[in-house]
Amino acid sequence: MLLQLNIQNFAIVRSLDIDWQSGMTTITGETGAGKSIAIDALGLCLGDRATTNVVRPNCKKADLAATFEIKKNKMARAWLKQHELVSEHDSECILRRVISAEGRSKSYINGSQVPLVQLKEIGQLLINIHGQHDHQLIVKANQQCRLLDNYANHLPLLSAVKHYAQQWNKLNKELEMLQQSKQQREAEQQLIQYQVTELDEFSLQPDEFLTLEKDYKRHSNAQDLLDSTLSTLQSLSENDNFNILDSLRECSENINSIARVDNQLTDVATILSDTLIQLDEANNDLTHYYQQLELDPQNYAIIEERYSTAVQLAKKHQLSPENLVNFHSELKQQLASISGDETRINTIIEELEQTKLHYIESAEILSASRQKSGKSLSKLISKSMQELNMPHGQFCIAVDNNKKQENGKDSINTNGIDTISFQVSINPGQALEAMHKVASGGELSRISLAMQVILADKVITPTLIFDEVDVGISGPTAAMVGKKLKQLSKNTQVICVTHLPQVACKGHQQLFVSKLTDGELTETKVSELNESNRVKEIARLLAGDKISQHSLANAQELLAS
Repeated sequence: MLLQLNIQNFAIVRSLDIDWQSGMTTITGETGAGKSIAIDALGLCLGDRATTNVVRPNCKKADLAATFEIKKNKMARAWLKQHELVSEHDSECILRRVISAEGRSKSYINGSQVPLVQLKEIGQLLINIHGQHDHQLIVKANQQCRLLDNYANHLPLLSAVKHYAQQWNKLNKELEMLQQSKQQREAEQQLIQYQVTELDEFSLQPDEFLTLEKDYKRHSNAQDLLDSTLSTLQSLSENDNFNILDSLRECSENINSIARVDNQLTDVATILSDTLIQLDEANNDLTHYYQQLELDPQNYAIIEERYSTAVQLAKKHQLSPENLVNFHSELKQQLASISGDETRINTIIEELEQTKLHYIESAEILSASRQKSGKSLSKLISKSMQELNMPHGQFCIAVDNNKKQENGKDSINTNGIDTISFQVSINPGQALEAMHKVASGGELSRISLAMQVILADKVITPTLIFDEVDVGISGPTAAMVGKKLKQLSKNTQVICVTHLPQVACKGHQQLFVSKLTDGELTETKVSELNESNRVKEIARLLAGDKISQHSLANAQELLAS
């Protein structure tokens, strides 16, 4: 429940501290005094949008803080623990909002700065605010559906319906995309298939082109290789008149011979000996190479043709021959992907059918529950309307189970397959019609209030605020409104901004809002009324500014009742 609200430099409030009690608190005051100012400040603590004009004139910032008792609020305690925002006194939660004159704001939970969205999240677990314009919303179809679902606690059923609807819409978009590009894919498939077939027939293997290139160069330069090799062998060993190996061998033998006499030639002898060994090995390797260099013209023709084809294919696809194998592999993958798209289309169609079946099954369960809950809520609202000075009032929630849209296409909506319509009859013999067609503004206000009181009993928040929801109500109707709100306060903290004495007198606590001015600055004050001042305020609400003994007696009677 709400324990305290501290307001600094907000609108026409300089400084204000309000302590709240359990049960029912009523807030009254003169017209224009700012009876809703505390509710507005509280709304900012709960994450409402802030503007620059909320800061009191000539002040740098507005500072607002609301303290809540959460000892019995398991969901709020769990949320704070999840976000690591538990205070030292874990039975309390303090929401704070600081707004600068430039419009910038900072948000705090238990002293820790947080994003504004977190104020909204925790706020929904602490307070539920009903505004004076709520009756304008209940004529809208989406709001009517939401009210019924809130009453029936349909969140789990709605979640299932929403899941299948979103899944169906996602699959349907994917199917449309694939079908729209089908013609383009078919043309692309024909081209890629031709390219793959051509490369399949050539069947170039990994690293084969490097081998082809080496063999091609060797075969195409065969004569040069033969001539150069033979000439070198002649110089090294095969020329009978003079060759390098014979001359080097003779030199090596001579130096080895005289090195025995003078050891200073030992290193030279070793070098000549090693060189002779290496040159002899080179001669042997070259002889072996020459003997193997017999090139087959037929094999060369095959190599030349394959090498040329690889170069032509690479040029055709604008890449280097070394990348031809990878390109071939990529084309195969593209072809498989295109073929996979066709398979995916068939799979999606099957998945769509299954998802639609699951959706309809979930939506029909939700629809059945809506129809059952609609009958129950209709009876409660009809009874409440009759108690609120509409003695012949009848209320009906029409749930139209509509699986098909007007154009015949499947209706897959995240909200289910139902059209919800609130229908009323105010006068005897009058047929039920859409609420906005037959109910006046005052009647809509009373119907809205009846709904809010009934639905408030279903909400999980420990504090309910009614901000002038009794506009357009008076007399016996007002007394019944006060009675209903007080009944509600047995289990929930109720705060009600009102101008009706019949409602104000029902509060366990009554706050009075006044406006003071010195001609230059205006300031709003909120004070808790004691018993005698409460009698005077109720009398003022009954009779206006001229309070008589009769109005005072009426006020005492209302308070006593």
